[in-house]
This record gives sequence, C-alpha cells and structure tokens, in this order.
Amino acid sequence: MSADFPIEDYVRAVAARVERELARLADAAAAEGPARLVEAIRYALLGGGKRLRPALVVASCEGHGGDVSDGSLALRFAVALEAIHTYSLVHDDLPAMDDDDLRRGRPTVHRAFDEATAILVGDALQSLAFEHLLVSDDPRSARLARLLAESATRMVRGQARDLEGEHARLGEAEVMEIMRAKTGALLAASVAGGALCAGADLAATYPIGLKLGLAFQIADDLLDLTGDAATLGKRAGKDAEAGKATLPGLLGPEQARRRAEALLDEALVALAPLGGRAVALRALARYVLDRRK
Repeated sequence: MSADFPIEDYVRAVAARVERELARLADAAAAEGPARLVEAIRYALLGGGKRLRPALVVASCEGHGGDVSDGSLALRFAVALEAIHTYSLVHDDLPAMDDDDLRRGRPTVHRAFDEATAILVGDALQSLAFEHLLVSDDPRSARLARLLAESATRMVRGQARDLEGEHARLGEAEVMEIMRAKTGALLAASVAGGALCAGADLAATYPIGLKLGLAFQIADDLLDLTGDAATLGKRAGKDAEAGKATLPGLLGPEQARRRAEALLDEALVALAPLGGRAVALRALARYVLDRRK
C-alpha cells in the first residue's frame, strides 16, 4: 500500500459522502412506505462497510480528470452502484443462497427482519438504484445505466455458477470465470463507470477494473481462510464449509497470493499513463489487495 497517500482517510471521506446520499435515497423511499420495508431498506443501506466500489468510481473519475463534486454524475453513479451492491449482499446472505447470519458486524437483513422482507429489500434497491441514476438529464446516464445493468446481470450469473459449483471439482478456468462474474463485474464497472463520467473510453478502462476485481476476490478468499469474524464483520471459514471452489483452495494460499499480486501489477502498469492525478486510484488498487477485512 502506498506509504505517502492516506488511503484509509480517502476511503472514509468518500464513504461519508456516499452515505449521505444513501440516507436521502432511504428517505425518499419512506414517503411511499410501508414502514417495515423502509426500515429494512435503511438498515441495509446504512449498515457500514468500506464503500470500496464508490471509492473506485470517484478515484477513477478523478484519475481521468473528471468532476467528482457532490452534484456530479460520478457521485450519482457511485450511489447507484452501491445500492446494487447492497442488494446483492442482502440476497446472497439468504438461507437459500449463502445462509449467513452476520454482515458488516451486524445481523443480516433476513435475521434482523425476516426472509420475505429481505427479498423485497433487494428488489427495491435494484429499482431505486436505476431511478436514482436515470433522474439525471446528463446523456451519459443511459450509458452508465446500461453498464450497471449488464454488470449486475453478470454478477447474478456468477452467483448461479458459484452455487452450482459447490462441492464440485472445478478447474482453475472455471473458478476464474466465477470470480470475473460474481465479484469482478461490479468492480470493473466501478473503474470503467468512473472513467466514463470523465469522458474516457469504457472499453479501455473496463479490463483494468476487472483485474482489480479478481485481485479483490482472491484477497477476500484468503481472508476467509485466515481471518476471524470479529475482524471481518462476517463469518470466517464459510467458503470451505460450503464446499465452494476458490483459487486459494485450488492453488494454495501462497500461489493464489502471487496471482493476485500479478493482477495488481498489471492494473498499475495500465494506470501509469494517467500520472499524478491518479494517485488515489493507484493507492486504492493496492488497498484492494492489502486490506485486512
């Protein structure tokens, strides 16, 4: 991690800005009700977390010379993307999927409320995300909405393949494909969408985000092997219990770590031409791999 850039402070600052907008999103939902659903939406949206994906949106937009002010398209996209990510967590935690009781150090939505409410929360967050993004009259909003929709669909396909692969003997190519879809898609959309907000080319920046997404998932799988619930804010060791195929499980922790470092190096090389304005994006790329939770 870069020693001369305060990445933790940067992530916290972006998170604070995004959470103010997420609170407004929940307030807007409150006008329609019903009360229990609104309470659960607020619980899900404002349950903490690193807000890594919004930070990548903002850093990528900055790195490509774009506007990241509070009223910017970049911040609007960051909020919409975080709402989609939150929906995915709510649904992934359900008993029919990963069956988790703990998320971000708190009971999961279906535990704090009930399963039906958790399903409805996820449904509502998808709609709210696109409504929030498309209320902008910026013509780029439609391109961003398409990017977000396509990435969310890839994420769902990745989750389906992940469930199908439980207790199966998957090869490295199959595991990598699951990671590209389930985790890589939204992280790639973060980097590419932020760049698009600055007028950069989507096709050129998406592969950089995908490399970071793969590195993130490998790091997450390594943390699942070595971390504890108190630090992670979620149950540790659950992948092995569920018989999920992961790169650390397939190649071993050391080889998987080297693979993640190689992906990070490739991403940093691709970001080098952006120069000093992308210092936050490069530091965030390192943070993806070096984080502890």
